[in-house]
Formats: sequence, structure tokens, C-alpha cells
Amino acid sequence: MNNIIFWSITVAIAGFLFGFDTAVISGADQPIQQLWNTSPLFHGAFIMSSALWGTVIGSLAGSYPCDKFGRKWTLIVIGLLYFISALGSAVATDPYMFSFFRFIGGLGVGVSTIAVPAYIAEIAPTKHRGRLIALYQFQLVFGILIAFLSNYFISGVGEQDWRWMLGVEIIPAIVFLGLLKAIPESPRWLMVFKNDEDAARNVLHQLYPNRADVDATIASIKANAKHVSNHKLFSKEFILPMVLVFLLAFFNQASGINFIIYFSPRVFELAGLESSLALLSTAGIGLVNLFFTLVGLYLIDKVGRKKLMLLGSIGYIISLSVVAWAFMTNAGGLVVVFFVFAFIASHAIGQGAVIWVFIAEIFPNVVRTKGQALGCGTHWVMAAILTLVMPWCLTQFTPSQIFSFFAGMMILQLIYVIWLMPETKGLDLESVSSQ
Repeated sequence: MNNIIFWSITVAIAGFLFGFDTAVISGADQPIQQLWNTSPLFHGAFIMSSALWGTVIGSLAGSYPCDKFGRKWTLIVIGLLYFISALGSAVATDPYMFSFFRFIGGLGVGVSTIAVPAYIAEIAPTKHRGRLIALYQFQLVFGILIAFLSNYFISGVGEQDWRWMLGVEIIPAIVFLGLLKAIPESPRWLMVFKNDEDAARNVLHQLYPNRADVDATIASIKANAKHVSNHKLFSKEFILPMVLVFLLAFFNQASGINFIIYFSPRVFELAGLESSLALLSTAGIGLVNLFFTLVGLYLIDKVGRKKLMLLGSIGYIISLSVVAWAFMTNAGGLVVVFFVFAFIASHAIGQGAVIWVFIAEIFPNVVRTKGQALGCGTHWVMAAILTLVMPWCLTQFTPSQIFSFFAGMMILQLIYVIWLMPETKGLDLESVSSQ
């Protein structure tokens, strides 16, 4: 069990780099716009969103290196992408060079959303699989918090302090690359894609002290490979899991989570809070997110994925509806702040804890990363679209209308969870895909 925990924590550091890379740009936002004198449109659509478009491409294409070259090799490349991005962004001499290196980091983020959950799912024992995969989400949220703290402490160290803010990511990237030397390749990848049973058995012996467990796992992988021989994702055989992950990823963004994270100061100011109090409330979002992510991580293997999604969906509907009502009736900024926090808690304990776990579990070994690419690609395309259109929506619709829309989407998610979503708790990977 010690090996499993160490290997899972090691690869989940990619989640920390994901969160750090996503949030650290906030410290460079205004300084680089002033330095290079870019227009608001160029700054937003090119400089600030370049990493996001890299993430979209990385998530859509990430299954290829995972299957072709292995999970471990792909993780090493992810670490290199983060390192190159941090170094290049820190020393960039013009907005085009800066955007290019931010795009490189985005590729790392996108591929990591496939490689990390896949690797952990394929080494984790059934009863701990949920919380071990959810370490990725915890590290992501933790990385966001550390980025904000890092920006705060580095601020003011020099005329171009933003370069240090971005460059400090080199440190966790080097740590990640160093620790990856100690992890083995996924035993399921070795079996399914390399047909190397001896190597897979050697890894499994490091995971399970009981030889009978190793033999049972090998037999299960072989049986699943015979049962599912089709390697093409877009086929009749995989329609149900494709629909399940597509809808899960779609609803993740249709909840408005990225809208709140990216535009929360603006939302709080629209609710009547002063700018300083709005920023303080935004810091509270990070703390609430971290705490309830830990709660979700603790519960996911105890109560199951479906129950957490039910709880989160109900929390979404209540919190979003109250925020919409508060804006409509001018009930007060503190009401908005409290129920936005409740919304964040609902997300962290529901979708935040479940999404990477469920997407990594639901597909058979032969198409796991291809299925993840569908789910993760949907997630990031939706995130990109919403990030682009929300500033326009804020000029065309009232906050009450926007939050009412998100609440309506979460009613549809609740229906999806009740009628379509299966429970995967307590099932080994091969049993999940044969449901």
C-alpha cells in the first residue's frame, strides 16, 4: 500500500502544477498589458487565453502518447512542458513569445487531465481508487492556493516581479520530474498495449503482497481484453460510456464554476461589495474549495460517486437559485457571498471530486484514454467557450438571469445523475467497463 500511495501522490503533483500554472497568471495580468501596451481584445483573446487553447488541444490529443508511448513517458513529457513553459514565460521579451510559452504549459495541463487519472486508476486497489484519483483534484486546488500566496509574497521584489511569479513554477516542475524516476509503468498499459505480462506482473507484485491478488488481476485484465477487442472509441459498443462522460463534462462547466472562479470579484462588486471586500471574498473561495475538496476525497470511496453527485447537484440548485433571487431582489452582497461559497462547496464535494475519477473508470482498458480525451476535451472546450462569452453575457443579461440559467442546467444534471449515472464504487476497473 505504501508504494501505491507514493506513486499516486507523485503523479498527482501534475495536478498541483496544473492549478499553479492556471492561477499564477493573475499576477502577470495587468503588468504585462502595461509593459507591452496591448489592446484589451489582444490581451484577453491572445495573451491570457493562450494557455487555455493549449489545454483544449492537449486534452483532445493526449490519448495518443498515453497509449503509444505509455503513461510514465507521457507524465515525464508533461513535467518538461511545465518546466519549459515556466522558464520561457518568465524570460519572454514580447507578447508573442509569452503567449507561445503559455500555450506550451496549456498542452501540459490538457494531457495531464488524461494521463494522471488513467495512471492512478490502473494501479489503485478497488476500495481506495476513488480517493487516490481524487488526489489530482486536491493537488489542483492546492496549487491554485499556493500560486496566489506565491504571487502575494513575490509581489514588489523588483520592477518586473511578474517574471519571478511565473518562473518559480520551475521548482515544483523539477521536483515532479525527479520523483517520476521512482514510479513504474502502468501494469494495465504493459498488458494491453505492450503484451508484456512479465513486466506487468512485476509491477503488480510491488502493489499487492498476496500473489493470489496478482494472479486474479492478471486474469481479469486478460478476460476484459477478450471481451472488449474493439479499439475504436466511436463505435456502438461504447455509446453509453461516451454519453455518460460527455454529459458529465458538459454539466461540469454548465454549472458556472469557471465563471465564478474567473469573474468572482466582478460578481461580488455587482452585488454591492467594495472592491477590497470583493477581493477578500475571492480568497475565501479558495479556502472553501480546498476544505470541501478534502471532504469529497474522504467520502468518495465511502458513499460512492453517484451519491456525491446527487448531493452536489442539490447544493448547486439551491445555491444558484438563491444567488439569482438575491440579485433580482437586491437582498444584499453578503447573501450573494454566502451562497457563492455554498456553490463552491457543492462543486468541490460533487463534480470536483467525481469528474476525473468517473471519466477514468468508466471505459475499458483498450479505449480508456480515448474516452478520457472525449470527456476532458468536452470539459475544456466548454470552459474556453464560457470564458470567451461571459464578459459579453454580463453586458447583455442581468446577473439574476445568468445564475438562473446555471440553476436550470443543474436541474438537468440532477436528472442525469438519477436516471443515467451508474455507481462505480467497489468495482474493479474491468467490472466497471462491463456493466
